[in-house]
Amino acid sequence: MKPAQRPRVPRRTLDGVLLLDKPIGMSSNDALIGAKRLYLAKKAGHTGTLDPLASGLLPLCFGEATKFSQDLLDADKTYEATMRLGIRTTTGDAEGEALETREVGKLDAAALEDAFARFRGEIVQIPPMYSALKRDGKPLYEYARAGQVVEREGRQVTIHLLEILHHALPDVTFRVTCSKGTYVRTLAEDIGEALGCGAHLVALRRTGVGVLTLEHAVTLDALAQMDAAERDTRLQPVDALLSTFAPVRLGQDEARRFQQGQRLRLADLPAFDATACAPGARVRVYRDADGALLGVARAENGVLAPERLVVSGASD
Repeated sequence: MKPAQRPRVPRRTLDGVLLLDKPIGMSSNDALIGAKRLYLAKKAGHTGTLDPLASGLLPLCFGEATKFSQDLLDADKTYEATMRLGIRTTTGDAEGEALETREVGKLDAAALEDAFARFRGEIVQIPPMYSALKRDGKPLYEYARAGQVVEREGRQVTIHLLEILHHALPDVTFRVTCSKGTYVRTLAEDIGEALGCGAHLVALRRTGVGVLTLEHAVTLDALAQMDAAERDTRLQPVDALLSTFAPVRLGQDEARRFQQGQRLRLADLPAFDATACAPGARVRVYRDADGALLGVARAENGVLAPERLVVSGASD
């Protein structure tokens, strides 16, 4: 006799954004799988990976929110990090083997600040070998694990904020807000070279993604202790991802046409405030009657052009 099969647990259709505080040692994909299992969600995705050795904010998108995850992939990120001076490693962080040890010397606050100042604004980074960037269809880390070093082109990134929080040499803790594609461990290595002693990253915690912050994030362990109703209260609405976009509200007929993918003349939208957004700006669109989010559009050339539509109409 065949053993009785467990009844399949039905998956839920739900829309929203979970601000997860990912622990050290867990991959972003494992964190997503754990959250998706707890919510019994049909559809979910993350908004860009956070290294297993890093902790902190990992926004997870459910249902219709997955349509807007690219906006967070492109958003600026904020981290708090600790670098250790005097030691370079194969990976640029504590996971790698020591390559070189140098004397740190007597560095005072002024010397540290002078080095950090060189890396504010637009800078060029050479991506690390231990990264998922691909060369000839193969991730760079595969070459690195085979002991190979391949040529990488420098990439321009922007360091919007870079400040020293405290230092107890050889460790220096700092906060950085940077554009997409920035490698914080490479930043630590480059600052170490500017100081003449080398460095590697020993701790990294992400505290912000765009306008989303760690303040309202929750851990997987805490979610597991909640009942389903309480767990659902931790989901933020889909438009939490769109708070930097100016809102546009449409009447019933306009909303219907917008949901059909039609372009609307701005002159026919009396509620549209042209001064609220720059020409060509993206806006979030709602149905005025019930506040339902209809999607994202671009306002340009005298029309409101639908860009991404929400099927279910998640509430504001």
